[in-house]
Amino acid sequence: MEKISATRAQNNFGGLLDSARRMPIEITKKGRSIAVILAIEEFERLQTIEDKLLALQAKQANEEGYIGVEASEDLLNNLLNVET
Repeated sequence: MEKISATRAQNNFGGLLDSARRMPIEITKKGRSIAVILAIEEFERLQTIEDKLLALQAKQANEEGYIGVEASEDLLNNLLNVET
């Protein structure tokens, strides 16, 4: 991944966009990484992967007996009331 300064990115924005179509570009400011510019296709691919991961996690939680937020709150309230 190429790394460039924010000033260079600002001064050559068109070139930055062209480069980002080929590979992600890391933007730094005062030596610290602050952003990454990448092609929309890569962003969409990453979003698809994230969506699949979240779906798998939800399926696993369901299979393991996850009871949901409201039921968890009710159970916690009942436990707290019993212990007082």
